[in-house]
Amino acid sequence: MPVIESTKKAYDKLTWTWRPSSDKEAGDAIVKNLLLHWFPNKISKASLSWNYSMWLGTISFVLFMILVFTGVILMFLYVPSVERAYSSVKDIEFVVSFGWLLRGMHRIAAHLMVAAVFFHMVRVFLTGAYKNGSAIGANRPLNWIIGIVLLLLTLLLSFTGYLLPWDQLAYWAITVGTNIASSAPLVGKAMRFFLLGGNTIDQNTLIRFYVLHVFFLPMMVLLLFSYHMWRVRKDGGLAVADHEALDQRPEKIAPVKSKTYSLLGITNGTTVHVQNTMVDEEKNTVPSSPHLLRRIWLVTLLTFVATFLLTIIFRAPLEAPANPAVTPNPAKAPWYFLWLQEIVTITTVKIGSFTINGALIGGILLPGILLALAIWWPYRDKSSINSVGVWFAKERKIQNWVFISICALIIIFMIIGTFLRGPYWNFYWPWEAWPEMPVKF
Repeated sequence: MPVIESTKKAYDKLTWTWRPSSDKEAGDAIVKNLLLHWFPNKISKASLSWNYSMWLGTISFVLFMILVFTGVILMFLYVPSVERAYSSVKDIEFVVSFGWLLRGMHRIAAHLMVAAVFFHMVRVFLTGAYKNGSAIGANRPLNWIIGIVLLLLTLLLSFTGYLLPWDQLAYWAITVGTNIASSAPLVGKAMRFFLLGGNTIDQNTLIRFYVLHVFFLPMMVLLLFSYHMWRVRKDGGLAVADHEALDQRPEKIAPVKSKTYSLLGITNGTTVHVQNTMVDEEKNTVPSSPHLLRRIWLVTLLTFVATFLLTIIFRAPLEAPANPAVTPNPAKAPWYFLWLQEIVTITTVKIGSFTINGALIGGILLPGILLALAIWWPYRDKSSINSVGVWFAKERKIQNWVFISICALIIIFMIIGTFLRGPYWNFYWPWEAWPEMPVKF
């Protein structure tokens, strides 16, 4: 019995911060636990709700950690050389015990992270959460820009990892993607040369993509994410907390007998009584430990289970080894860049012998304009503080619908490029069969 009691005491000493028994212990837990120190002592109930943030930021981070964990293991099994890359991936898929599961979870998590970060940015815009609220020293527009950079880094992470299997799907997807990038004015050719390490996709390209994928880009994501979270704290938490504070009104509250107030407040005794009226800031908040922690653990578990199930349902593809002499028809970019490939097709116009370069207009200029507008818009938006943290605020109705329309077009173009584009990039309905096309050598 003494052994059991001492073991229980040791266990309680290690874990009490994760399950405090009082508000005082909940406050002490945030201060004394290094892992909990970046959370506030108390968090608003609205910030914990599922229907405001949908926890897309947490989901994105959990997916990133799944990528890190599975990626580190895959690094021990993968060989970044054009001679052995494909065979090492094939061994992971068919020889290594549960290698297919590791590779599949890595692939599914990468795709889900692109989607989660994108929809997280959509949520931030539609709730006006890029605007400053009442917090002193807040700079939410800066955090919005950091979020945009994180989205771009997420796309680059997935793009650089796309080439590593060194199969036909990877090789030609990177070919299409880098060809679009080469259309950028002035820097396009140099950018493509830098990414590829030359003029062709070969060993230099593979090793560059590998180093970017396993070290530089993950480090940049981790550092920027840490700063992003720190800024959320500095900006007063989620924007919905600012909206909740606007709705609070002073209330008459009973004096607390154990407290001694200033001369203008309340004093103990029977000769002086001053009615105290103030905003009860504690009414709509709960301790971060354990309430916030429970939600985070639940979101983490659900995200992991969803990734695991999708991995089992959708096996990671592995086509024939990369062959520069065999061109697939059609050759497609990665799915998250297919909207660019679709716009390139639409904006490529032939007038007699003159051809308007769609890769420049649709692949560089239009996306560049959208990116510039996204960065500038928080400083342009003049809606009032009442619209901060509110889904579809009435005074932001027009800009929200314009934003939704742009996002809807991007998603529609992705769907068209993925499912409805066939040989020679011709349009085919799902019920139409593709013609048999000879392979080009």
